[in-house]
Amino acid sequence: MRLFNVSLTSRKIKAMTGESFKRWIWAWVFLSPFAMQGQNNFGTLSGNLELNGNFFIRDSVIEASNTPQYDHQLYGAEGWMQLNYSGFGFDIGLRYDVFNNSSLLNRQDSYTDQGLGRWYIKKKINDLGISGGYLYDQIGSGIIFRAFEDRALLIDNALKGFRLTYDLGDNWSVKAFTGRQKRQFSDYDSVVKGASIEGFITGNDSTKTSNWSLAPGVGIVNRTFDDATMEGVVGELSNYLPEDEITPKYNNYAVSFFNTLSVGSFSWYLEAAYKTPDVFIDPFAERVLLTGATTTGKIVDRAGNIIYTSLGYAASGFGGTLEYKRTEDFTLRTDPFALANQGMINFLPPMARVNTYRLTARYAPATQELGEQAVQVDLRYSPSRKWNFNVNISNITNLDSDLLYREIYSEISYKYKRKWTLSGGLQLQSYNQDIFENKPGVPIVETITPFAEFLYKIDRKKSIRTEFQFLSTDQDFGDWVFGLVEFSIAPNWTFTVSDMYNLEDLRFEPHHFPRVDVFYNYKANRFSLSYIKQVEGIVCTGGICRLEPAFSGVRLTVNSTF
Repeated sequence: MRLFNVSLTSRKIKAMTGESFKRWIWAWVFLSPFAMQGQNNFGTLSGNLELNGNFFIRDSVIEASNTPQYDHQLYGAEGWMQLNYSGFGFDIGLRYDVFNNSSLLNRQDSYTDQGLGRWYIKKKINDLGISGGYLYDQIGSGIIFRAFEDRALLIDNALKGFRLTYDLGDNWSVKAFTGRQKRQFSDYDSVVKGASIEGFITGNDSTKTSNWSLAPGVGIVNRTFDDATMEGVVGELSNYLPEDEITPKYNNYAVSFFNTLSVGSFSWYLEAAYKTPDVFIDPFAERVLLTGATTTGKIVDRAGNIIYTSLGYAASGFGGTLEYKRTEDFTLRTDPFALANQGMINFLPPMARVNTYRLTARYAPATQELGEQAVQVDLRYSPSRKWNFNVNISNITNLDSDLLYREIYSEISYKYKRKWTLSGGLQLQSYNQDIFENKPGVPIVETITPFAEFLYKIDRKKSIRTEFQFLSTDQDFGDWVFGLVEFSIAPNWTFTVSDMYNLEDLRFEPHHFPRVDVFYNYKANRFSLSYIKQVEGIVCTGGICRLEPAFSGVRLTVNSTF
């Protein structure tokens, strides 16, 4: 391959420094279409841009204060620009990340840095697939390995390394990978490697079409501590009493078996995984210090296991899903001292409904890696185009059957022609704030939340939508009421005004939390300007949650695809 009079041999690539290699990648993406003039296909160059700008306005009443942003910086921003080139059998991508006085990494601190957040090169040679760089992938449902990104929580667990795939015929493939996990603009030093084989089996033959199929698979992952991490673990254990001493191991292994069985209108997924004994921090375990005092949180060495299954049915306007999961000590991290959502090698499927209304989503359960037993049932029925019914029930306990979370959710929707739609429902919740928000001694939050939504189409371009929600509880902040009015002018404009009001003074005096949004869409571009006053609460995406402090200020966002 010869591009813009630069011929790269393997010897030259080895001689490159990290920065020179990055510069060559940039040049390859931007200049290759011009260097390939005279050829029939130049390839395609595409990308997207996401920018967030926050202007902080101090409000000590709601505890939006005492951070660098509110005290003196007054501004924070995050940005991601992705470029993708595809041509001549190659897929190449680059992403540039910027963080200026950002509160995403640590909500009580300020984070500023910028640089190349991701790059990758992919090539398919017959049945062999080759990928290098920062890679996103998973095995099965992600229980033993998932390299993924979630910008709302500043999770970017890309694997920096190599991945090889090979197609064993039409229905079977194998995959192997090795590398280190990304940590903002650096990498964790521990090495992660793994492999899997997945296939597809059907009863089809030359004379008839079968209504069943299997999609089995098996995967294995190994994490090897680097010397510095092991020294940190050994150093910490030197402060333990003899009865708490353990012998940490460099290597940890996790294996998973999974399969999807489809028969007619039924689909059944089953995955079981086991993790060899591994050191991690149990935040609930008690430890006696050398001084004789007692504290919680200590390094333990335990094996882990998990089983997850999901049974689904869909036919004739009716659909249902039944899920069950049991988790015991299944934490997989590239660094045992990594905090919160950092350094996660795997992903555990959530077992509660993803709610979208402001008050129904106020109390959301985070997946418990160390001990969880959960069941969830979701039923949907649409007897006609006008009516839709939904019932969801989830129940989560620890392994001692102590309640962590329970939700009963029901919703009914009626659509009148194409003119208007009315939706309403009721949510009942029990939420263990002690476990999910680390607030010892507080009672379980019990809520009753009725809600309603009305959408009216004024004409082909204009519509108005309203929401009303009321959350009743005697715990935490007490009762809340929420109202929203949204006016849309398709395809460009949307205007939204909402207010969330605290009716009681359990945490502070009754207070308004208004929000005003203006959205503008033009082709593949979306702009928004918002004034926000937001109460402290849990923010979750896909079962991964964290406690967010209160926010007061103005937010500007830009999303563009090109």
